[in-house]
Amino acid sequence: MEIPVPEKNQSALRPATLLKRIESVVLFIIAIVLAVLAVLLLFSSVQALYVAVVGGQIRTQAIEILDSVLLVMMTMEIVYTVTLSLESHKLVAEPFLIVGAIAAIRRMLVITAQSTQLENQPALFQNTLIELGLLAVTIIIIAASVYILRSSHKFLPPSEKEEN
Repeated sequence: MEIPVPEKNQSALRPATLLKRIESVVLFIIAIVLAVLAVLLLFSSVQALYVAVVGGQIRTQAIEILDSVLLVMMTMEIVYTVTLSLESHKLVAEPFLIVGAIAAIRRMLVITAQSTQLENQPALFQNTLIELGLLAVTIIIIAASVYILRSSHKFLPPSEKEEN
């Protein structure tokens, strides 16, 4: 038996429904833009790889290529997060943490590659080592957070596990 909703509540539901639809449209457009960006970045990375291989510059261009490929991974992870938000209308933390871990790893790789040029400048080299240490700590904290999020689902009642 369905209980009739008073007229007052129906009018309150209409703006909320409209806002949910607008949110879905905006998130869909964001996902499309990010996916197109990822494809273009990937195409650019493949083109740069080809030019580097043909020109014999793979050693000098490898870091830039790796950097852009990791940027593609981050972008696609964000697309995945937006897709989850569209499907569930909930904000899920784990994909954001994974994007953060990829970003930190990406930065570590770039710093490591560039650090050979800083060996003759002790102050800059020391700052680089400090940044690498902080990035390592950040990655460990993110990994622990992901672990905690995943383990916390084990303790949910079955009805809540299905919703998550």
